[in-house]
Amino acid sequence: MASIARFTESPHDTLTDKEYKEYICPQSLVQHMEYVASIRAYSPSLRLANKDSFASADDIGLQERRANECLKGYIAQPYVESQSQVSLLCSRSRLPSATPFSSMDPGHHNPFADLDTPLPSSKRMMRNSNPALAVTKGLSEEGTVTSSTSEDFNQSIEERQKRTKKRRWLIAGIGFTLVGLIIGGIITGAILGRNRKATGGSGVATSKKNGGDVVKQSNPNDPSTFIKDPNLHQSFYGIAYTPADSQLPNCGNSLKDVITDIQLLSQLTKRIRLYGADCNQTALVLEAIRRTKVDMQVWLGNYPVATDNGDAYKRQRDIIKDAISTYGTDHIAGVTVGNEFMLNYVTAHGGASVDPNGPVANQGAEILIGNINDTRDMLNSMGLPKTLPVGTSDAGSYFNDRVLGVVDYGLANVHPWFANVSIDTSASWTEDFFQTVDVAQAQALPNRPKMYIAETGWPSKSSDAANESNGPSTASIVNLQKFLDTFVCQANANETPYFFFELFDEPWKDQQFGGVEGWWGLFNADRTLKAIKIPDCAAP
Repeated sequence: MASIARFTESPHDTLTDKEYKEYICPQSLVQHMEYVASIRAYSPSLRLANKDSFASADDIGLQERRANECLKGYIAQPYVESQSQVSLLCSRSRLPSATPFSSMDPGHHNPFADLDTPLPSSKRMMRNSNPALAVTKGLSEEGTVTSSTSEDFNQSIEERQKRTKKRRWLIAGIGFTLVGLIIGGIITGAILGRNRKATGGSGVATSKKNGGDVVKQSNPNDPSTFIKDPNLHQSFYGIAYTPADSQLPNCGNSLKDVITDIQLLSQLTKRIRLYGADCNQTALVLEAIRRTKVDMQVWLGNYPVATDNGDAYKRQRDIIKDAISTYGTDHIAGVTVGNEFMLNYVTAHGGASVDPNGPVANQGAEILIGNINDTRDMLNSMGLPKTLPVGTSDAGSYFNDRVLGVVDYGLANVHPWFANVSIDTSASWTEDFFQTVDVAQAQALPNRPKMYIAETGWPSKSSDAANESNGPSTASIVNLQKFLDTFVCQANANETPYFFFELFDEPWKDQQFGGVEGWWGLFNADRTLKAIKIPDCAAP
């Protein structure tokens, strides 16, 4: 799931002076000014001579510009960079409804043509583009952590957070004072925003930590001695995963929590996919795999943004390069560049009904292709012992032929819930859509990239009555169990490669977005298994 910001119905709605002063601009200003102070010392972009810290003039300039714009009333949240992005984020993308596939033209299908009325906004779209705080400091050149415990691994990050805590209160005071002086009237164009998805998000609300006692170990000091849960089975081809609290700018994730997640994930699957690289998540995951000694392959992720001149892409590319240099390629299955990039681009340039293979979409495709080729060049320059595949991920109806023509694989989001499909036919619909639309499109190209289902699943609840049903079916534990029972083992038997969405619930998304957004996990946020039975069948 990509991230999304939800706004008022029109980006031109007028906010009251009180709304702007008390919520929008202060939050943007304080977060950005605090972060400017942090990245002056900790940006991974440019190592300063004879110093332990990092800094990037480009990063600093970008953050200062955004903070200044907030004071002027030009932007609402730190993640809204332009009016075009406001339009993008106000839009909505869904997969097509369950229609006869004979009427579909793979790769050129307009999902809204299947709908009598526009769908309400709630689908995930794009991640924020702010730079990450965390770097791979604390990892040795041999791929080991320089400290002796998982807590020590994160010591450098924790020390940085402590050093910036005083800055936070000082900057907050300055920020609110400036806002009170400058804002004296009605601010137009300010939009109430919210972000979606692990790997994106504001960091204002965080997921509940697991406490470290969910998985028992026979040797408390050796994560590889974890005791397996008889209720878990390695039945999933793959699972979509983002470490908790990997949202910018706070980056509150930790090796301790990721180790617990990998211990659980390894009992469910041998494959996981990441969405992005911010907040040091690539290194955290690979280090957790090293410590737990599990058999796990990871599809790394780089989450570029079309509107930031390549800043997010380059930042994450360098983080990925450092992680590969440190840990090698033994546990890396590929590098995914883009997450619903084409969907986001066409939505920002005419709406979701724009042909993903038309002239407008092809302009966005050239940006993404440049990032894909650059990633491949970077990997080739590293002299790695094996060739790592490079792919992209997008919504199931929004793959661009030019992009698919240069990748080794594609990851397609295929969600029956968002297509308003009944739970009774959701499993078969998912398989049919994937094969008829995504696989067919890829097979028609000369390079024939391998296709995977990037996300599929079913929400277990909704936080409000308005979103508890997709039309024919409800969000519930019972229906999550039905989808597990009808999809997982059948997809395995069909040898359909998929990544189930997702490992655990994410309360921060529920707090910000409501509806079903926080409730897609197999596990609760505290890493306890929901009242479900994991299917018991062999994964391919």
